[in-house]
Amino acid sequence: MVAAAVREACPKRMEYGPCGGVELDGRCEVAAHPCVFLDEPTVRWHGTAPTGTDGVDRIPSAERMRQLLATRPVVVADFPARALDRASLERCADVLAGRVDAVLAGDSGTSRVQFPPAYRARLIQDRGVAVWAGFHNRDRNRVALEGELAALADAGVAGVHCVTGDHTLTGDRPDAMPVFDLDSTRTAALASAVGHLVSVGESPTTPPIDRRAARLAEKLRAGADVCFVDHCGGVEPVRRFIGDVRDEGADPAFVVCVPMVVDAGSAALLRSFTSLVLPEGFLDRILHARDPRAAGLDAVTELCEALLAVDGVSGVDLSGGPSHGEPGAEESFADAMGSVADRLGLLA
Repeated sequence: MVAAAVREACPKRMEYGPCGGVELDGRCEVAAHPCVFLDEPTVRWHGTAPTGTDGVDRIPSAERMRQLLATRPVVVADFPARALDRASLERCADVLAGRVDAVLAGDSGTSRVQFPPAYRARLIQDRGVAVWAGFHNRDRNRVALEGELAALADAGVAGVHCVTGDHTLTGDRPDAMPVFDLDSTRTAALASAVGHLVSVGESPTTPPIDRRAARLAEKLRAGADVCFVDHCGGVEPVRRFIGDVRDEGADPAFVVCVPMVVDAGSAALLRSFTSLVLPEGFLDRILHARDPRAAGLDAVTELCEALLAVDGVSGVDLSGGPSHGEPGAEESFADAMGSVADRLGLLA
């Protein structure tokens, strides 16, 4: 169990740190000191064991996604719509309907005020698109988290992606009090007990690199089923990470984040991600091309195909988003993601 002093020194008050936001040099993303978990041993899961599958009424939509993952690779797309804009949500959903297996509908990276996850999921699913709901701990205490998980179950989401969440100091509402009553590991246990298909993220190239596989193994023991592998540099880092996780005695479904870049705006958004690591030359190939959009579609498709050929990879997540400067940017970006999914042909 992590020492109380370590937890109190973490700005997110994590029990099972470190988070995915550690800078590449080991610094905390919002404090002047190194991440307080770097010199601590891996924190073992010591919470209440999640209810076993025999004792949980699995959510039908979660079971459908679970069965799909066991059947073929899936294509998930980060949902690019504007926050607090129902029309944008509906237009982007219409563009992606029938082209991807699900959308990862988490909070917009450019805004801290959001529609609640279950309401957002309902709006999207009403347009015929399955939702993998992003679910963070920044703004809600554990009672509100439990209520939102119940609402997501009632909405019939395909999965719940549990993340600790960005600190309020990194967004456009630094005046808001950060909550962080729980972290992603403890939320994964709650979501599993409700009957959700639960995913968590892990960052193989973020310090402490040598303990990231062990940290994921603890999230899986808490109740997670799927790992979304954060941007870590391409095929070989993903292959090594899957091998490291298997060496820890765990073998989840791995959905690998693929950088979706079609122009300078989408490249700039990706560069804003903490501890981003991309394949060498990936951005230059796209941004220096005569037609960056066409070059981006080619590069992203090729990377998806290479990753899907790695043993253990169960799918890809087209990750990123548009710059929000021009009208229609969100729908255009959604169409680019749909075009990559069309090329992969997994839904045919």
